[in-house]
Amino acid sequence: MNLTDAQCDILNTPFNARIFLSGPAGCGKTTVAVERLQALLASGLSANSILILTPQRTLQAPYEAALCLPDIPPGGQVALATIGGLARRTLELFWPLVAENAGFSHPDQPPVFLTLETSQYYMARLVRPLLEQGFFASVTIDRNRLYSQVLDNLNKSASVGFPYTEIGERLSTAWLGEPSQRRIYTDAQECASRFRQYCLTHNLLDFSLQLDLFWNLLWRMPECHAYLTHQYRHLICDNLEEDIPVAHDLLMEWLPAFDSTLLIFDTDAGYRRFLGADPDSAHRLSTLCDTQVELSKSFVTLPEIQALETAFASKLLPERNANIKPGTLIALTYPPTETPTRYYPQMLDWVAGEIQRLVAEEGISPSEIVILAPYFSDALRFSLSNRLEELGIPWRSHRPSRSLRDEPASHCLLTLAELAHPGWDLHPTRFDVAYALLFAIEGMDLVRAQLLAEIIYHQRDLRLSTFDEIRVAVQERITYVFGQHFEALREWIEAYRLKPVPDPLDHFLRRLFGEVLSQKGFGFHRNNDGARTVSSLVESVQKFRQAMEPALVDFQSLGDFGNLELGKEYLSMLQDGVIAAQYVESWQIEPVEAVLLAPAHTFLMMNQPVSIQFWIDAGSTGWWERLFQPLTQPYVLSRSWDRDKAWTDADDLAANQQSLARLIIGLLRRCRSRIYLGLSDLGESGFEQRGPLLKAVWKMQLDIQGKNES
Repeated sequence: MNLTDAQCDILNTPFNARIFLSGPAGCGKTTVAVERLQALLASGLSANSILILTPQRTLQAPYEAALCLPDIPPGGQVALATIGGLARRTLELFWPLVAENAGFSHPDQPPVFLTLETSQYYMARLVRPLLEQGFFASVTIDRNRLYSQVLDNLNKSASVGFPYTEIGERLSTAWLGEPSQRRIYTDAQECASRFRQYCLTHNLLDFSLQLDLFWNLLWRMPECHAYLTHQYRHLICDNLEEDIPVAHDLLMEWLPAFDSTLLIFDTDAGYRRFLGADPDSAHRLSTLCDTQVELSKSFVTLPEIQALETAFASKLLPERNANIKPGTLIALTYPPTETPTRYYPQMLDWVAGEIQRLVAEEGISPSEIVILAPYFSDALRFSLSNRLEELGIPWRSHRPSRSLRDEPASHCLLTLAELAHPGWDLHPTRFDVAYALLFAIEGMDLVRAQLLAEIIYHQRDLRLSTFDEIRVAVQERITYVFGQHFEALREWIEAYRLKPVPDPLDHFLRRLFGEVLSQKGFGFHRNNDGARTVSSLVESVQKFRQAMEPALVDFQSLGDFGNLELGKEYLSMLQDGVIAAQYVESWQIEPVEAVLLAPAHTFLMMNQPVSIQFWIDAGSTGWWERLFQPLTQPYVLSRSWDRDKAWTDADDLAANQQSLARLIIGLLRRCRSRIYLGLSDLGESGFEQRGPLLKAVWKMQLDIQGKNES
């Protein structure tokens, strides 16, 4: 690989150096880190002595790819981890040392590690009775969001490093609005405290408790400290600015023990602030490094995009006032005046048509095009995907925080699971069955699916009639091809029902997908997007079972857990709409020729540049304002916030403006050639929208127009 002189200097730095490498996205920081990793291994160093830390697992992809190359020396294994993963591994190893000191009721029993989903499940079991008692009476959000925000408060306390008992007090002190909101914070504190006590009673470890035990107990124990410092001698830490303050605290203490370190910091980043990311905290580590290097040349963006970045920064961040020259907006495209885009659907028509033109006339690969929005609703995804399919443009979507319940692919499999397990006594509606058939059989349309479901499905006893029992005229209307595929699916379900002992739900889903639904003629045969959802669903069910089975076996004191059917209980959990955990496979960039549909922040964390970006609904305030979270506040629960200070409208305005600037700069640094603004006079809800992003574009146009006139 051809490296610049600056990159070669970093690569050739002695292996006993501590390097702090900073620069904007796209300037080759991770590239040189991968090369240095390969150089460390080629020098004969043990792979077991190398630790690679990232804030989330998906950012480890470049290192994983490098470690799979055939020229990597054999022997040992490089450790790739997040701070949460490192905490879990260490807790598994040193559990007997920490269990009793931490206050667990069963220190002689192994711990049960919870995912985001299983944490929400246990939280729901605790909070539901409290809701009936009047907790959160004035809150009007979905229950799944309520559960996740209480968990988020616990995670923030562990990530920032303050006691979880202070959550309610910190939120109340910063609040200046209606006094009734303070009652909500009190309720949130009570739920957090009960959940923590419940975890200690039943050996359950959610993320916050894992991190708290690792940092406050295990790291302080000589046995654990000696193990980690002797095991890992070389450190590469990427995307340092996206990590949490406690991770930075750990590195502050650990750094002197490493023989060599390479710390990588993205300037103008910190997109995960809502999850606790703290760039200011991360930058402290530069003072412990004897070599500080800054790269600035972008290998991604054209000069036109770089000029556009400067212009946006000058309008969004007053301290970066810069001269906007004529031609600055050459890389920015929006609907021409002769194209009707007054209404939202017309704007979507323009977006789909422009993508077809780019693919057909300019030869741009669909994989080099991404459609971004601040939030990707079901309606927006459906509208865009339909338009792209009609034009023959392949597409895929990625919405990681979306509940698995809401995905059509998982809805299909789970409905079929209910039909295959009559002992669960769950009776899906005819519409649910029709919807499942629509996705299970390739080419099936909704009219035929509803007609078939009305005839063959008997909701009371869950019986499925055969296709031969249908009148010939109706068979012809449905078509014998669809009937043949339905019969194959029905026979498979009937054969499964005869099993004396049903399979665990994740095993059932694997069999159903592999033996039927992925075969030719069925809905997932060529549906890569659906297959990724199924993979996430199976992993989710498996982790739920692994988290629940120890509780059922070891802790009879859980009472009503005693006779649970785990598959049925999982479906009940999904009905609460739990927010999905992170599944690495859904984040992986496959060599698929398809347009990507994703929320803007999600695309940033995928860290993959594209040639063309479409920014949908550019007039929406969603690009600027923070998502409404009545039970938490990411800025108030951060380390930089003075706990005795109140949060004002001015603070909110400044935070939103900084957030928009980071978002736009981050998107531009991951765009090679052009930005398309999706503009309409009326937004998705039918109201006029003139958000800060659109106003920034107007200001740039006025500046350029003024210079042209002068």
